Amino acid sequence: MSLTRTGELVAAARDAGRGVGAFNVITLEHAEGIVAGAELAGAPVILQVSQNAVRYHDGRVGPLAAACALLSETAAVPVALHLDHVDDLDLLHRTADAGFSSVMYDASRLGYADNVAATRSAADWAHANGLWLEAELGEVGGKDGVHSPTARTKPAEAAEYVSATGVDALAVAVGSSHAMTTKTARLDIDLISEIRAAVAVPLVLHGSSGVIDDDLRQAVAAGLTKINVGTRLNVVFTTAVRDALAAPAMTDPRKYLKPARDEVAVTVAAILRTISG
Repeated sequence: MSLTRTGELVAAARDAGRGVGAFNVITLEHAEGIVAGAELAGAPVILQVSQNAVRYHDGRVGPLAAACALLSETAAVPVALHLDHVDDLDLLHRTADAGFSSVMYDASRLGYADNVAATRSAADWAHANGLWLEAELGEVGGKDGVHSPTARTKPAEAAEYVSATGVDALAVAVGSSHAMTTKTARLDIDLISEIRAAVAVPLVLHGSSGVIDDDLRQAVAAGLTKINVGTRLNVVFTTAVRDALAAPAMTDPRKYLKPARDEVAVTVAAILRTISG
């Protein structure tokens, strides 16, 4: 089948009260493993390419996006393509031509008023070009750990932000953090429920790699829909490569990339079974 639109997958999941997984793609092996895992779970999946991944590929977004699109054509499950954490306007404006149906525009580092203005402009451009736009309010953060309650998304402000920007989905800060390699984050389930009641658009969880499975299940039940995962895949991928390279005289990349790809598939399948009920 051909690429499905992100907005359609998210809307269907939200209506059904389940989550849809969005997994970071860095290499072709990531994409192949993610699709294979979705097929094992019998669940739709979103392949997402971050701005950092585009930088890794020397600023060329087209080749990796084209590979993902070709994978979707032979996939046994619906696959969507999403561009994640973009603050580069030039890259944003290349989104539609590269085959993406959605983009996460990230103005979260700006103050509230500047975030609203920048995101409103991005949403207007995206909608004029047929794209679904996600944005972030609050500080999900990076490698410094889970944020204190004072840094989390406030329900009333979230409702105001969605109305002011016109975004199609909102990433919220509810206790997770990017780049966590251990499952030690705990989500504020009550806050998720409050934001869900206040906001009309689907909610997104970034930094899901550090969240225990039971919290993910509860978070989806409370109102989160799009569940982003990146670091957890990189951990299992890299571990498999290290284990394979421990063999003497290992030189063939296929010998260590295949087990890494297979571990990605197993991990993706497990996560999708957790969030899709």
